[in-house]
Amino acid sequence: MTTPQIITTILIVALTTLITRVVPFLVFPESKKIPDWAVYLDKVLPYAVIGMLVVFCFKDTPITAAPYGLPELIASLAVVILYKLTKRMILTIGGGVIVYMILIQIIFVSK
Repeated sequence: MTTPQIITTILIVALTTLITRVVPFLVFPESKKIPDWAVYLDKVLPYAVIGMLVVFCFKDTPITAAPYGLPELIASLAVVILYKLTKRMILTIGGGVIVYMILIQIIFVSK
């Protein structure tokens, strides 16, 4: 990329970030009651997004050939156990990634 392209990209990203941070305060000012639909979405969207991420992560997992999705299953169980034990999201995500990487790089090495 040329320097003008880099500067333009940075400006667009900065402007987009600013807009996404400011718009909620303009749409839902502190003086007004938050609409019921927005409160509902606040309650259900996190679970829906996590559900979609789980489906997305497992959609291409080969379960008919070795290792039959075992690395993914073991790493997922590690994530659940880590979360239940610690309740710390960064530790849970990092621990799950580390377990998965160890499994696919060392234990379930495909040749």
